[in-house]
Amino acid sequence: MTRVSKFELRVAACQMTSIDDVKSNASQIFEFLKNFEAHEDNVDLVSFPENSLFFRINTGGEFNGIAKDDPFFKELAAWARQYKTNIHLGSVALKNPNTKLLNGTVWVNSEGEICFPYSKIHLFDVDVPGEAGVRESDIFTAGTETAVVQIDQWNIGLSICYDLRFSELYLRYAKAEVDLILVPSAFLVTTGKAHWHNLLKARAIETQAYIVAAAQGGQHLSSAGEKRYTYGHSMIIEPWGEVVKEVLDEGQKYIVHTLKKSVIEKVRAQIPMRNHRRLS
Repeated sequence: MTRVSKFELRVAACQMTSIDDVKSNASQIFEFLKNFEAHEDNVDLVSFPENSLFFRINTGGEFNGIAKDDPFFKELAAWARQYKTNIHLGSVALKNPNTKLLNGTVWVNSEGEICFPYSKIHLFDVDVPGEAGVRESDIFTAGTETAVVQIDQWNIGLSICYDLRFSELYLRYAKAEVDLILVPSAFLVTTGKAHWHNLLKARAIETQAYIVAAAQGGQHLSSAGEKRYTYGHSMIIEPWGEVVKEVLDEGQKYIVHTLKKSVIEKVRAQIPMRNHRRLS
């Protein structure tokens, strides 16, 4: 695949319905990638949601995590290298020696190099009416650092799901003047209906950057028959706050959009927030 321009970035956001089976989820990921391959779509970045490789449907169940040298990552790297495409697994439950798991991002660049640049800072410990309680801190260790990755001249800030509610994280990315922020997620249906669109649009507006949010969406059914539901509505939002692409139904879908530096520059010229900040 050949880049059209370094000032444009063609991005795909893939909506999944991951389950508590790594092999099934890995197959789902490769089905997306094979689709891009078959259609010869010149996608520069493919983004997948939180819990891409393992979605804990029984919140009391145990999972030992995925090793950073897992063969699946090497398969992804081979595909990325062959098709000159960057791959973003929004989060994977990664093994972490001597402590709890990390809810961490897996980044594979177009040269096939694998890294683990970001771990979810804000862990989802909540009780929402109508939903089963969630305690991520029971199995995960919180990350402590922001992370920016690059594709050519594009600077990309990383975050994961519940991070979306903490504007101070995105203020750091705004000050760094990133071009794009990734928000891979697995929002509950209740909180998704109430807050998903509002929060994502706000983050785009306040950072004057593109937002790409690949989400889990639909019914997640375990081998034991247990069910969980996620909100979906994967979307791509421009720096002015306009939703330009959105998955409106459940299940495995993807959206593609070409991001343009000129759009970012226009918004930042119209409202030069970088010159107006007064608080740190």
